[in-house]
Amino acid sequence: MPSLKLILLAAASLVIVLLLISCDSQKPAVGLEDEIFVIADTSEYYELEPALAEVFEKVIYTPQPEKLFELKRKPFEQLNGVKNKKNVIIIAPLNSGSLTSDYISGLLDSNVNKLVSDGSEYAFIKNELWARDQLVMILTAPTIDDLKQNILINKENLIHYFKTISNKRLYKSLYNAKYERKDVEAQLLKDHGWIIYVQADFQLAKNAHEDNFVWLRRSPNSEMERWIFVHWIENASPELLMPDSIFAIRNRLTKKHYLTSDNQEFVEISNDQLPAVTEVNFLDRYALLTQGFWRFSMKSGGGPFLSYTFFDEQTKRIYMLDGSVYAPKYYKKKILQQLDVILQSWMPAYELPESKIKSLMSELE
Repeated sequence: MPSLKLILLAAASLVIVLLLISCDSQKPAVGLEDEIFVIADTSEYYELEPALAEVFEKVIYTPQPEKLFELKRKPFEQLNGVKNKKNVIIIAPLNSGSLTSDYISGLLDSNVNKLVSDGSEYAFIKNELWARDQLVMILTAPTIDDLKQNILINKENLIHYFKTISNKRLYKSLYNAKYERKDVEAQLLKDHGWIIYVQADFQLAKNAHEDNFVWLRRSPNSEMERWIFVHWIENASPELLMPDSIFAIRNRLTKKHYLTSDNQEFVEISNDQLPAVTEVNFLDRYALLTQGFWRFSMKSGGGPFLSYTFFDEQTKRIYMLDGSVYAPKYYKKKILQQLDVILQSWMPAYELPESKIKSLMSELE
């Protein structure tokens, strides 16, 4: 007859196995990347909607007006119907008496509830609560007014959570080893000491050693082109990280390398509206993110672009990683996000595992 100790060990092992099976059996979250489902009581949502819309439904221009995210409110009774969605917000004031408020109080332990009551905490992130690659954000505060104020004051942080997980999900969908241009990545590593993820439908349009300039181009001469360039300055100083310098460098490069097929026009930054420049963390490096519009020199067309400019301490290089879209008949927000995700796949040789370097170098043999 087995001992009690063995029975307990077996029971514990069974629990662990069941937990692992449960985690592995989670289905991937579904829905559009720019949808956020909001669980809220009707009357409470009516008061909170303007603040939520100001933060999450911010209009961006590409140049068509597009919302950053689309909010879709559902009553608490329909919570089960959104448990498989990618982006979820559960929002209510603490102890308001609504079903959503009672649910939030039950999710948070007494210590956390006290922090909310004291005004110390208001936002709680639960990753993969019900589905893989899912983000559930719980927003609560002592009163409706406190909640609205917290949302507006901390809007950049709130958006950052959803943009970050959206980029991670998008990278998973974009990355496919079967269709990866490893030959191009290997050439870039050999020639310049860095790599960037190259999808199968991108071409190495230019590899201009004299200008430290690489141009990756997708669907040339079509109605939906995507351009990526990487440029770097050797033995550089971080003092060059200034908006005016970034604009001048970009215009110099595109005037020389981004030409129409008849060489009659070149690309330049549109001066109708100066690009926005913000300080960001790019791959654990201080960087300037530039977002704006480009145009052809004879104003025959244009589109949006984004670029990251940063100083790499180890190589003493300033890098500019830039993505542009030319798709005059299409909305461009999602295309621009795809380019952003590709730019964030950049990696210098010194950060690559030796096995990755050997694997890529074998592509050139």
